[in-house]
Amino acid sequence: MSARTILHVDMDAFFAAVELRENPRLAGRPVVVGADPRRGRGRGVVAAASYEAREYGIHSAMPIAEAYRRCPHAAYLRPRGSLYGAVSRRIFAMLERYTEIVEPLSIDEAFLDVTASEALFGDGAAIARAIKKEILEQESLTASVGVASSKFIAKLASDLQKPDGLVQVRPGSERRFLAPLEIERLWGAGPKTLEHLHRLGIRTFGDMERLELDELIRAFGKVNGRRFHRLCRGLDDRPVLPDRERKSLGKEITFEADVMDRRVVERTLLRLCEQVAAALRRKDLAGTTVTVKLRWQGFDTVTRQATLARPVDTFEGIWPVAVRLLRIADRKKRRVRLVGVTLSGLHRSGAGQLSLFEAGERPDRRVASAIDALRLRFGRRAVTRAALLEEDS
Repeated sequence: MSARTILHVDMDAFFAAVELRENPRLAGRPVVVGADPRRGRGRGVVAAASYEAREYGIHSAMPIAEAYRRCPHAAYLRPRGSLYGAVSRRIFAMLERYTEIVEPLSIDEAFLDVTASEALFGDGAAIARAIKKEILEQESLTASVGVASSKFIAKLASDLQKPDGLVQVRPGSERRFLAPLEIERLWGAGPKTLEHLHRLGIRTFGDMERLELDELIRAFGKVNGRRFHRLCRGLDDRPVLPDRERKSLGKEITFEADVMDRRVVERTLLRLCEQVAAALRRKDLAGTTVTVKLRWQGFDTVTRQATLARPVDTFEGIWPVAVRLLRIADRKKRRVRLVGVTLSGLHRSGAGQLSLFEAGERPDRRVASAIDALRLRFGRRAVTRAALLEEDS
């Protein structure tokens, strides 16, 4: 069986790079996309950091207060999701011109199986160069690409020469490529696993490869032992899955200051339910399980969930369940730091774009259809629920 050719395309510091493109005056400055560290009193986390910001040790998911402590002179920018989403859609459209087998991993990275495309576009490295060139010319952004015969190796390769890198690992050279790499790059190895690996004297993939399968099984169990045994030899037969279904969709908000007023918490949850419902409809999805998340002052976190008899994709289907879960989970004497809602158990709703006059359509779907149409034409604030007017004023 001939080797596959798989690409891992990863945009470089995507959110920050888009912001730098939109505002060239920021060139050369550290740029951090995330919560405002001053007006928000240092709450929230970093969504993205430019490479200049990374020189200060700033990285995504770091508390924004820590980022500000390390680099107070950086440009701190609030995320612009609609802008990043529009750029991402254009980039994915470019990728799909080279192959139909594209597996999105996030808004800014994807696997591509280009095995059948090589007759048209050249080998994997040639396709990678063409993709990088097109993204740079069309979007003024850079991408790093790994080319290999497996997803695991391609993803590792794309990370080695960032930014604007291209690393190809030819079939048969996987072990030689892996041997000197730090074991911290092992897929699926968390802090406890890494600590255990270090105790065994394993610092590189080459160190792990010298262990027998039964030694790895004794140390990490059957599942992980066998997986680590294969991965350190570059063996990964997972296919690129273009139709991989999303498992959940949710939104959450960290308040600028811990909130005691439950009216504010419920009003925020109401807005989040409306946003999640709209996102589900845009993606033609519906969910059966509603989960509400609360984080208190001090970072204690609780979740409550309920599974419904049928999938829902409207505010009217989500909100009554979410607010009931909120009230069940609430500890009224504690201040709330974060609230969120997630829909899981997702299915294709089969609804597509809702029709206002579709026969037999439920009333809540007709309302949702009308709201979607108005907001599409006149903007997000064209229709606002009465309960949110106080918040918007």
